[in-house]
Amino acid sequence: MYSIVVENIYLLVIVTLISVLQNAFFLLKVEKECKGVHKNPAAFERVSCANRNCMDAYPTFLAVMWCAGLCLSQAPASFAGIIYLVVRQKYFVGYMGQTSQSTPGYLFGKRVLFFLFLMCIVGIFNYLLVRFCSSDYKEYVETITSAASALLLLP
Repeated sequence: MYSIVVENIYLLVIVTLISVLQNAFFLLKVEKECKGVHKNPAAFERVSCANRNCMDAYPTFLAVMWCAGLCLSQAPASFAGIIYLVVRQKYFVGYMGQTSQSTPGYLFGKRVLFFLFLMCIVGIFNYLLVRFCSSDYKEYVETITSAASALLLLP
């Protein structure tokens, strides 16, 4: 029983742990800038703001990734989660430079979150179809979402 549960969520767990490490990296950057020898207030403000912005979207990211993974398929949800973490890193690093450099990462991150949200809706809709109409389209939908997740790589 335990192995069946773990088998269905292990990719989501890995992405979640990677996201925790990324959060620790962001916090270390803020701490380093705060304790810096040169104490540049503008640089500290940029790093601190980038960290806050990333933390604001973090609960939403975790919720839609886990919901998409549990309700539909963990592989495309985890892949989208990894893409989101890469984009969030790009956003953070871009924000540390000039705030205009962070815009592409921000927009791409919104697209990934929207994809995960759609996966959640489709998974819930499929569950309702199975429950009330005895029609299961999960295999078809999993195939489509697996193919569609590769489209996230397009700029």
